[in-house]
Amino acid sequence: MHLEATLRNRLSSFVESRRDRLVKIIRDLVRIPSENTPPVGNEEACQQHVAEYLKGQGLETELYYFRDVKGLREHPLYFPGREYGNRPNVAARRKGRGGGRSLVLSGHIDTVPKGTQPWIRDPFGGEVEGNLLYGRGSNDMKGGVGTNLFMAEALRELGIELKGDLIIESVSDEEFGGVNGTLAGRLKGYNGDAAIITEPSFLRICPAQRGGRTVHITLSSTGGVLPEGKFPTGVIDPIRYFLLKMQDFAEQRKKKAPVHEFYADSQDPVPVSITKLTTGPWGTKEPITIPETCQIEMYWQMMPGEKQEDIERDFHKWFEGIVKAAPELFPVKPKIQFPIRWLPGSAIARSEPLIAELAECAGNVMGKEPLIQGIEAPCDMYVFHQAFNTPAVLWGARGGNTHAADEYLEIDSVVAAAKAQLQFVCQWCGVAG
Repeated sequence: MHLEATLRNRLSSFVESRRDRLVKIIRDLVRIPSENTPPVGNEEACQQHVAEYLKGQGLETELYYFRDVKGLREHPLYFPGREYGNRPNVAARRKGRGGGRSLVLSGHIDTVPKGTQPWIRDPFGGEVEGNLLYGRGSNDMKGGVGTNLFMAEALRELGIELKGDLIIESVSDEEFGGVNGTLAGRLKGYNGDAAIITEPSFLRICPAQRGGRTVHITLSSTGGVLPEGKFPTGVIDPIRYFLLKMQDFAEQRKKKAPVHEFYADSQDPVPVSITKLTTGPWGTKEPITIPETCQIEMYWQMMPGEKQEDIERDFHKWFEGIVKAAPELFPVKPKIQFPIRWLPGSAIARSEPLIAELAECAGNVMGKEPLIQGIEAPCDMYVFHQAFNTPAVLWGARGGNTHAADEYLEIDSVVAAAKAQLQFVCQWCGVAG
């Protein structure tokens, strides 16, 4: 079905008139810290706030803990090693009148930590300056969770009854490759005919995600500053060598990875990066010495369809080769660890009605067709695609400094995202009466 122009205009006008309300919902979420610091997290207080809000909108709401989800720990996608005693999920259902399609609006409430980078603004202040709302998680992804909550309020105030069920969920533990919260929601039965995950997609429809893999590499050698004979280089020479050779692995990935159609315009579909590199503590309380140990965090991304065993076989072959080619640089065998789960790439078919209908709603709001592209990062969408056969896309606002200091959300874009999303909810689920 397609919405009548009068209803579309009514929905857009409502969102525009309530933009301050939408911003307040998001600010309230930002002001309640919900940092994920594996293996533990701090989502409970914010989830309790979400649950109370949804109950207040008249939805059948459940705050539940992972220990109460049957089959979760036995599921093949469950990732062990996390603690969930105080990290619940929230799910709410707005029952439809019948005869319509059901929809899940999903988002993760956890954020990365505020970190040790200096913030100019309070990480949990929810400060607004002009068109920007600042704070940890404002962009990733409390802007999206807040938009989902706003859907419930908008439908109630507009007096709109839907034909299909609308499910709104807020999950814990998505960051750092968690994903167990998203899996718990599916096993708990909060499923639908389609799903929108309101990650910050920059007002693009993203039916695909890249995969992601993180590896920790420890290099060791001898250091000091007062040797007998040759001055030591410690791990400096191995670091230099490793960083140069890493480009070979990156080039190998570019040549071997099949570029998915949703990434056809990407300049680097499968990037290989160094995300952390440290040789120890800093400052005058530490001795001046040549470092003996270096920890390197290496991160690569994958295309939908690539297999874990193929890429990791290539990685180990490459790494063993560079070590074997320069044994004098590696007196101690380097250690390799994979600290978080393998996150696969995933995509749905371009022909899915979800994509076309959301594109129609977004186009009506923006005055032009939205871009349909794969997102430049891994996320939890693959659980919907691969384990529960549910068409799902990412749709959300624009922001910046994601995972960095002074993270922000662009308010105009979250208003536009909400307008398109409200229209889509009504179109997809159907309006009763």
